Amino acid sequence: MSPDKAASFIYLLRPVRPGFVETMTPREEAVVEEHFAHLQRLLAEGRLILAGPCLDGTFGVVIFEATSEEEAASLMRADPAVRESVMTAELHAFRVSLRRG
Repeated sequence: MSPDKAASFIYLLRPVRPGFVETMTPREEAVVEEHFAHLQRLLAEGRLILAGPCLDGTFGVVIFEATSEEEAASLMRADPAVRESVMTAELHAFRVSLRRG
């Protein structure tokens, strides 16, 4: 893939323990705030397509653009929730086939 051509990727985020959302420690709350700020930066840069959690707390998704799988993996690992091990992440190439608007 050429460096000027972006592809879409998705990573699935899963909390490291059941009940995470309801029982976050102060450290975990701070990391989740950093995670949200990280996603806001990706949105401001025009890289983030969509992000959000399931309302039952079992997983979240981040759909974004990167120029390569290596760059995508690097962006995923830079997510504070992943970097600080409060969530696990699984990366996949992804094609956005339909989008509202």
